[in-house]
Amino acid sequence: MKGSFPVLLAAALLSAGGSPGVRAEKPLTPEDRSHWAFVPPTRPALPALEGHEQTATHAESGGEGIPVAALGGIDRFLLARLRREGLDFAPEADRRTLIRRLTLDLTGLPPSPEEVEAFVRDTSSDAYEKLTDRLLASPAYGERQAQPWLDVARFAESDGFELDIIRPEAWRYRDWVIAALNADMPYDRFLQLQLAADELAPEDPAAQAATGFLMAGPDMPDINLPEERRHQFLNGMTAAVGEACLGLTLGCAQCHDHKTDPVSIDDFYRLRAVFANTVTDPRRDEQLGTVAREHGPSAPVEFVRIRGDFRRPGAETPPGFPRVLNAVGAAVPAPPADARSSQRRAAFARWLTRPEHPLAARVMVNRLWQQHFGRGLVVTPGDFGRTGSRPSHPELLDWLAVELPARGWSLKAMHRLMVTSRAWRQASRGQGPEWALALACDPANELISRMPPHRLEGEAVRDFFLSVSGLLNRQGGGPGVRPPLPAEITDTLLKHQWDVTPDIPAHHRRSIYLFARRNLRFPLFEVFDRPDSNMPCSRRDHSTTAIQSLTLLNSQFSLETAQALAARVTSDKTTGPVQWIDNLHAILFSRPPQEPELRLGLDFLAAHPGPEGLTHYCLALLNTNEAITVD
Repeated sequence: MKGSFPVLLAAALLSAGGSPGVRAEKPLTPEDRSHWAFVPPTRPALPALEGHEQTATHAESGGEGIPVAALGGIDRFLLARLRREGLDFAPEADRRTLIRRLTLDLTGLPPSPEEVEAFVRDTSSDAYEKLTDRLLASPAYGERQAQPWLDVARFAESDGFELDIIRPEAWRYRDWVIAALNADMPYDRFLQLQLAADELAPEDPAAQAATGFLMAGPDMPDINLPEERRHQFLNGMTAAVGEACLGLTLGCAQCHDHKTDPVSIDDFYRLRAVFANTVTDPRRDEQLGTVAREHGPSAPVEFVRIRGDFRRPGAETPPGFPRVLNAVGAAVPAPPADARSSQRRAAFARWLTRPEHPLAARVMVNRLWQQHFGRGLVVTPGDFGRTGSRPSHPELLDWLAVELPARGWSLKAMHRLMVTSRAWRQASRGQGPEWALALACDPANELISRMPPHRLEGEAVRDFFLSVSGLLNRQGGGPGVRPPLPAEITDTLLKHQWDVTPDIPAHHRRSIYLFARRNLRFPLFEVFDRPDSNMPCSRRDHSTTAIQSLTLLNSQFSLETAQALAARVTSDKTTGPVQWIDNLHAILFSRPPQEPELRLGLDFLAAHPGPEGLTHYCLALLNTNEAITVD
């Protein structure tokens, strides 16, 4: 029997219409194409509702409330589902809660006490909408909104692996993302330039940094075999495009057909062939660069890699799109005779951003929903395939996916649509029989029967501390900043692994501008679940650990911000402990202290007089759950 297995294997391959190393691609079935995420979204009709939606404002004034027919699409879909379960929206949050929630959500920074009081006093009918538009126009908006996209893009300023070589120009991609979001670049263009700016806008030098998206993943320049290095880098690039742009785990098909989704190994490598000309014959010990550039119009021939092994080429693979998303049979055309590149990525970018594409808009509006409501309508934002979750509100998801291109692909318009909805303005806590019913019938808040509170991410915690203490440096852009690290970390580092930035004021810049080293995450971000930049991250983990509390209570950073906060509230020498406590609650919580809080604070300051006592009181308030929670 020796040697019989290879013979049988070859016979089986030949009988299937193939040859050794080549196998026939499994055809797609109507069932494969019927999965909800693979069907192009269409605009559903708004649910027909009767009656009025009682808001807190109208309840206090004895008014009848808002006719549900006047509610927007988001509220109509959510309220229809709630009423089927015998529920309703929670009352609106109070104005102090709303401005704090809205400002932190859109900009990642807290409102000033003056901004809070101005909003509370503004009785105009469009006060909330004016506040929303002001925040969307703030430069802080792009700085806040960029981080979730950088998570999925695998952004870092070093290569990773053992050497973790610095990429001196990588920060230009981060700055491009921030600028594009602040300018409200249409999302279809936002995607297109990241995939193919060099082909779609070769005359625009500023746009070229956008292709840093493709080159953002880890790389090992010292690998012995250039072909292995190229294989790993292109596979990572293709998998990242799949998760970021399509919400699919395409990387699972790099070694074999996807186990659950109708994505073949051929699908993976034909999509990889789209990007093949960006990485050709890398030289050992040389970095690939931080923007995508092609090497002429003739791309190298690509092959399926049997079992994902770069040493085992299978069938030749022309560039193409995943079949299950390409019902119309669109193909990648040959480049024009005068082309300077293969034009493959430009073709993919245009195919991806067609309004009727099944996934591009769905995936993005779901990410925005996740940001604003704590969980996506699809709670697996990086997996819209069969093993991912089904949407909790499928008609609402499709309505939003159609609305995005209808609004000119404006992300700011979609943010505004969500945060001005009645659903988003709900209170997060309450009491009474209606509240008890909502908790009993909707314990996980899948129906959005109330607004879920959420804790700030590590970057936002740091920005919050710097902002309330008055230390925040609002300078934007440029190479990543490296503030001092604790001695227990620096004692373990290699030489030049973290050279502290000599410009001391720069140490207090926003967290988005801190140096993003792949093998050394900033300690505060590390303990608050900053993701590993070696892989795309569509949804961060949210742990609650003792080390988080210990870090905020005992770190040098926390002590310095507490000292600065104490100096801020005592800068007016005519004030005393009562005013200090009032001001601290206004700065940190956007509200006045309650009587027990005032009494407790006065007792503490009386027992611990002087600057040190006030500093420790500030430190205690910074460490409260309310300080770093968006209610």
